[in-house]
Amino acid sequence: MTATSDSSAASAPSSASLPSSHTTRAHSFNAAAAQYSANRPSYPPALFEAIEDLTGRSLAGARVADVGAGTGIATALLAARGAEVVGVEPGEGMAAEFRRANPAIPVVRGSGDDLPLATASVDFLTYAQAWHWTDTARAVPEALRVLRPGGALALWWNTAALDVPWIAAQQSRIAEHFKVYGPHPRVDANGSGARSALADPTGRLAFAQRVVRWSRRVPADTHLANIGSHSLFLVADAADATAFLTEERRLLGEAFPDGLVEETYDVELLVATATPTP
Repeated sequence: MTATSDSSAASAPSSASLPSSHTTRAHSFNAAAAQYSANRPSYPPALFEAIEDLTGRSLAGARVADVGAGTGIATALLAARGAEVVGVEPGEGMAAEFRRANPAIPVVRGSGDDLPLATASVDFLTYAQAWHWTDTARAVPEALRVLRPGGALALWWNTAALDVPWIAAQQSRIAEHFKVYGPHPRVDANGSGARSALADPTGRLAFAQRVVRWSRRVPADTHLANIGSHSLFLVADAADATAFLTEERRLLGEAFPDGLVEETYDVELLVATATPTP
């Protein structure tokens, strides 16, 4: 696959000081790349099996570009399944952590809005926790440009399993505490049709949808570092975020006296196949 080279590698604050723009939040991860890499959840094997099932294609031997690759959590899993994969990451801090954690996997700097990839060069274009940071008016045509005929665009998100009572309660506390910073950008509308419409408002892509549930047990410190690596926390006033996490530690101690937190996720997967040009 052809790509450009990588030559670099308490109380709510006043609204006037809020760094809550979409761009600011998208770039906030660069300063917390190590925290993100060490504590964010991974993805289950069933997710990649679902991608192969929905596309009728194996990842093994496929040419894959993982866009918004971050620290390479999904990229490494794609490589482990035998894909010939390259990471595409706009942030310098995240790309540096990617290279540290995955020295054998290439990563190039770029974004889904302007992919540094040749036309018709990949079999799969993947976005793990990343499509919501794109401008879909630009990202959709770019995806269709770089995909080979019959290639697939796969988008997925680890989302909180809101039918688990303690998780629903925590998400409500986060939404209330950080509401001054605005909602977290995500695809979580009602039903797969609404999710597909948000993923591609142009309607050029026909998405199939799956939900894959999985869980992990982690120390409370890992769980708190995980939620603290989300953009709402990273753009918030530091004292405000610390106050929330301190109280959350107390509540977790009551819910999980052994110190191990059972995190449950629903991976929301959307897959669309590029229609070959007649």
